[in-house]
Amino acid sequence: MRIENAPTLTIEHPNAGESVVARGVWQVHALAKRGALKSINKTLTGLADKSSLAWDLSAIDSLDHIGAQMFWSAWGKKRPGQLTLDPKQEELFARLEQASDIELPRVRTSPFNWIIRLGSGVLSFFEHMKAVVILIGQVVQDVGRFIRHPMAGPWREISANIYHSGFQALGITALVGFLIGIVLSYLSAQQLRMFGGDIYLVNILGMSIIRELGPLLAAILVAGRSGSSITAQLGVMRVTEELDAMLVMGISHGFRLIMPKVLALAIAMPLLVIWTDAMALLGGMIAAKVELHLAMRYFIQKLPSAVPIVNYMIGLGKGIVFGMLIALTACHFGLRIKPNTESLGRLTTTSVVTAITVVIMANAVFAIVFSSVGFN
Repeated sequence: MRIENAPTLTIEHPNAGESVVARGVWQVHALAKRGALKSINKTLTGLADKSSLAWDLSAIDSLDHIGAQMFWSAWGKKRPGQLTLDPKQEELFARLEQASDIELPRVRTSPFNWIIRLGSGVLSFFEHMKAVVILIGQVVQDVGRFIRHPMAGPWREISANIYHSGFQALGITALVGFLIGIVLSYLSAQQLRMFGGDIYLVNILGMSIIRELGPLLAAILVAGRSGSSITAQLGVMRVTEELDAMLVMGISHGFRLIMPKVLALAIAMPLLVIWTDAMALLGGMIAAKVELHLAMRYFIQKLPSAVPIVNYMIGLGKGIVFGMLIALTACHFGLRIKPNTESLGRLTTTSVVTAITVVIMANAVFAIVFSSVGFN
């Protein structure tokens, strides 16, 4: 079925030589018709190498910039030797000709570009460190104010953050902890069975989960779940100008937003560490029962002597420190978000990655400082 006034290209053979005549409507709505653009592009591609052709566009009913650009590209961005135009079309092709003559300046890459990027990264790092130090100082001042005037403190904010960051994270931490306990128990059991050391499975699971994996797993999950939530919350408040409204009303960001989140995670994280440890040990006990036929009663009786209580205290201490670090990192990036959605998404991602990195670095510091503590 032929479309009325469809754009067409016809190759004619007058006495003077071969010529191409264009007819119809060469506008974007006509070119978008089904099959029209594909047919025209195929014809123009076949005519691209024939520089001696005569082009006649005077029979075109209407022409817009899109249609003119198609001809201009087919001509190699220069007018053919024999071209017939309608006077109304001259302006379109004159603009295309002027645009083709513009030469963009070459961007020179400095041989010291890597030094510039390195310096910029170092300056950015120290800028972040300065902002974090200021943030920590502000939180310390707010905690001192809270201790002096506890009745005027943000109790509701602290309670709400404990609920959102702690209670609502029980499900995911239990699932991950349980599965990690099963995996660790199975892998350890297979190795211990080779040497007849089945009874030492309790020592391996107890020390690895209570001292290292429990706090680290809980912190990573909270950093990904609650850390991103805190950053996004502060970022949305920046985008909607709620932070500015709070300052106008005389409400401190630190006392009402930052300090409650830091205190809430400092309280919730040790509790999540206990919960994660319990679920991971439960998974380990079930796997030990299935794989090594190790009774759960023996596992529970052997655990206190296999893992000294100081390791439990180290795990809880890690939970407190990790919780405060996650909250401070999330608040730091949340307050740096600019009032646009691109900054919101980018800094939320950066916040989660940085929080997890800081937690792993802090865990390495704990391992070095307490390397000789908690072993029989």
